[in-house]
Amino acid sequence: MAKPLTDGERRKQISVRGLAGLGDVAEVRKSFNRHLHFTLVKDRNVATRRDYYLALAHTVRDHLVGRWIRTQQRYYERDPKLGLDLEELEEIEEDAGLGNGGLGRLAACFLDSMATLGLAAYGYGIRYEFGIFNQKIVNGWQVEEADDWLRYGNPWEKARPEYMLPVHFYGRVEHSPEGVRWLDTQVVLAMPYDTPVPGYKNDTVNTMRLWSAKAPNDFKLHDFNVGGYIEAVLDRNLAENISRVLYPNDNFFEGKELRLKQEYFVVAATLQDIIRRFKSSKFGCRDPVRTSFETFPDKVAIQLNDTHPALAIPELMRILVDVEKVDWDKAWEITKKTCAYTNHTVLPEALERWPVSMFEKLLPRHLDIIYAINQRHLDHVAALFPGDVDCLRRMSVIEEGDCKRINMAHLCVIGSHAVNGVARIHSEIVRQSVFKDFYELEPEKFQNKTNGITPRRWLLLCNPGLAETIAERIGEGFLTDLSQLKKLLPLVGDEALIRDVAQVKQENKVKFSAFLEKQYGVKVNPSSMFDVHVKRIHEYKRQLLNCLHVVTLYNRIKKDPTQAFVPRTVMIGGKAAPGYHMAKKIIKLVTSIGDIVNHDPIVGDRLKVIFLENYRVSLAEKVIPAADLSQQISTAGTEASGTGNMKFMLNGALTIGTMDGANVEMAEEAGAENLFIFGLRVEDVEALDRKGYNAHEYYNRLPELRQAVDQINGGFFSPREPDCFKDVVNMLLNHDRFKVFADYEAYVACQARVDQLYRNPKEWTKKVIRNIACSGKFSSDRTITEYARDIWGAEPPALQTPPPSLPTD
Repeated sequence: MAKPLTDGERRKQISVRGLAGLGDVAEVRKSFNRHLHFTLVKDRNVATRRDYYLALAHTVRDHLVGRWIRTQQRYYERDPKLGLDLEELEEIEEDAGLGNGGLGRLAACFLDSMATLGLAAYGYGIRYEFGIFNQKIVNGWQVEEADDWLRYGNPWEKARPEYMLPVHFYGRVEHSPEGVRWLDTQVVLAMPYDTPVPGYKNDTVNTMRLWSAKAPNDFKLHDFNVGGYIEAVLDRNLAENISRVLYPNDNFFEGKELRLKQEYFVVAATLQDIIRRFKSSKFGCRDPVRTSFETFPDKVAIQLNDTHPALAIPELMRILVDVEKVDWDKAWEITKKTCAYTNHTVLPEALERWPVSMFEKLLPRHLDIIYAINQRHLDHVAALFPGDVDCLRRMSVIEEGDCKRINMAHLCVIGSHAVNGVARIHSEIVRQSVFKDFYELEPEKFQNKTNGITPRRWLLLCNPGLAETIAERIGEGFLTDLSQLKKLLPLVGDEALIRDVAQVKQENKVKFSAFLEKQYGVKVNPSSMFDVHVKRIHEYKRQLLNCLHVVTLYNRIKKDPTQAFVPRTVMIGGKAAPGYHMAKKIIKLVTSIGDIVNHDPIVGDRLKVIFLENYRVSLAEKVIPAADLSQQISTAGTEASGTGNMKFMLNGALTIGTMDGANVEMAEEAGAENLFIFGLRVEDVEALDRKGYNAHEYYNRLPELRQAVDQINGGFFSPREPDCFKDVVNMLLNHDRFKVFADYEAYVACQARVDQLYRNPKEWTKKVIRNIACSGKFSSDRTITEYARDIWGAEPPALQTPPPSLPTD
């Protein structure tokens, strides 16, 4: 019998198939050797692993370029001969940490799906020199280090200086009979860098275009009172700081001027780029030929991914009215038909509300335009609801008060033809709460588009063993039509499938255990339940509820060490925003609990607590395939959707979760009995808010909760700093917006059900197979098909892009 392939060998085989798809293997080898030759510097003859990585990346990029160019025209692991370990080379590649988590990762899945579906699409963003910080844990605390992800270059990107564009800031507005002019501005140049986005096995290669800020050559040089030539050149940094660093806040608005500059920078450059392409008749042509904007919404759809690019609305109005001389009403009709807005959060502290004074200084013309948009909007509302001043106040883009502010979400709703939430329950909250007045005004505008993930990255790439096990039963069609996973349902009780799925999971756990030992020097028991909670650290995501359960388990083991316990390895990971004090304390609490639990000889192998340092995409690709239990325990009504929940489901973990975000639809698809659902529902949370949440009631009534809280408060887990967690406990008892104690009892009871099922591996694995079989809805291909059909008015093309070796028609 043939020896089964290891996970590494499977990945290499996939890579070989991918390389083979690039063309003749001899050609690939020749190209690789040529790149390797030019990668080595004159005084060095020995190639490093990085040299091999760069040579291979450039080889793949070369082969993508032909398909890339062909795709744009239509719009307008290991190769044995190389003798390299592709898996090792993959480890050298830096994460492009250009977002804070869910939002950026969702966009990456969407780009993959748009290319795979053959949609003519561009992804635009900022090419941050420093992405999300690298997280180090020092003495149990998070310490941030700069993420210098470009220090060795980025072989996948291509600078496009020929498409560099000016972006204006500051200045003054002049009104004249000829129109409005924005004068005396400071100019920053936007340099585009293009990255190919290949579709899966279809020869389509779309473009992600990221903008980098550059100072113009005459920057400040005309103004020698700044201190002379040298100082003027050094001051170029001020302009180029715009794309220097990603703001690391997630679900929290921080109204800094540099952040507003970043938001306008990406919008202004992108809209110029879109309009240039709209005006050009042929691919690659920069000479404008279209002059009428009548057909602009038929050719262009702009999806605003949260409010961060909201300035696209006033900027498109500025270009149409001031530059292209389109009359206001026509320009507004074009803008609304072109733009659509996706809301990603209901937390009030996350909503962008910029001070009017900042706009007056930085973007004076846009402030004028926003005032004009708001005035027309309020006139319309006043005509419908005469005398209702409170309604006008609630629906205004401008919030009055000590500091007048611009509500960017209101601007997005008014200036878009479609508004959507990202899971059914979230979209309902958007309609009934966040934008209730707007929904009552224009109900047809509001939609739901439940998020999804790409099965190419989040199954085939990260879990080739499971992908192969599935493909052996139902073929490979599920990789581009994830609903085909339903074909596994009749096989839920199949002994061979149960054995193979369990075996793949165990192999992934052994592999991840080895990784943990090698990277962090942590030994874990691969036969224990891998209980995983990875996401940004935030009070609403309730890592504290997980901590209380861990302490409860610890106390139970200590109380009766002879009892039979299901061994657990609890892994918690995620970054805290650097200025978020409570989130940083939560990390310290997790590491402190780990220090006590992991070194208690009575506990032994039965309970381990690991904080996964520097959680990021490349770590997610390792831990998700190894997880048994996925923790999705936010307070009902706070998590818009979540996508990690979908990744765990697809990779064979069972979910313990609240009825929040996409968990609701996961339970609907797989059957609630196949998830571990617990806790307050949205209506229960609302009822508790009306009644008044009193954490002391639960503390006084539940002895195990009281014991855990007292231990944390009294310094049991921080003997050298007994008061370390007093502010955490004070928050939980006296001002916990997210009602941790209210769900504690149900959560602990639900975790006991998890233990009970885990004792029966066959029944556990049957539930796993059922979850995988029912996860097809959560493909980003389905999500993007819905956006294209319901919002963009675009159909995926019937014809595939021909490979570059074939002549075009």
